[in-house]
Amino acid sequence: MIDPESLGRRLHELRADRGLALTALARQAGVSTSMLSAIERGEKTPTVVVLSRIADGLGLSVSRLLADLETDRVIVRRAAEQDHVAEPGGWHRAVLTPVVPGVNFEWIRTTLPPGCDAGRFPAYAPGSHEFVAVESGELCLGVGEAQYVLTAGDSVYFPADVGHSYANRGEHPCVYSVAALIMRPRAA
Repeated sequence: MIDPESLGRRLHELRADRGLALTALARQAGVSTSMLSAIERGEKTPTVVVLSRIADGLGLSVSRLLADLETDRVIVRRAAEQDHVAEPGGWHRAVLTPVVPGVNFEWIRTTLPPGCDAGRFPAYAPGSHEFVAVESGELCLGVGEAQYVLTAGDSVYFPADVGHSYANRGEHPCVYSVAALIMRPRAA
């Protein structure tokens, strides 16, 4: 397991070695200054996506960024440690998975209120994959130009290298999980 305080110290050292101000790295990484500051203080554990952005901002791979920080091969992420995000439009998502060095995998549980459109997501890099399982309600999933209506118990796989969208056009909340392996091209 990676200790958040050790990760924070490592990020601070790497940023300082490069002579980067907190705001400069935040801008290069595409994350908020407050998020980066909380990670450096060991108060917040970043998601895989955020960690990948920070690594890119530092010109490193995620595995190089996390080198020598892993103390245990089993990583437990307690419910209280999960990132919960309230999105515009009233929908909510929770990132369930812990950060694992070198693995671009996330498992996200989302709740869409009735009539909510979560929007369209851009195509990810080739080799990216998404698996979606609907727990309750009705999910309208767009993959490229195709539309699929999924209900409780349904699941689907699609290569995530095309634009995709999620919406709940039903009268009840929709709860679904996304397991995503997202490939990201690395900056030189």
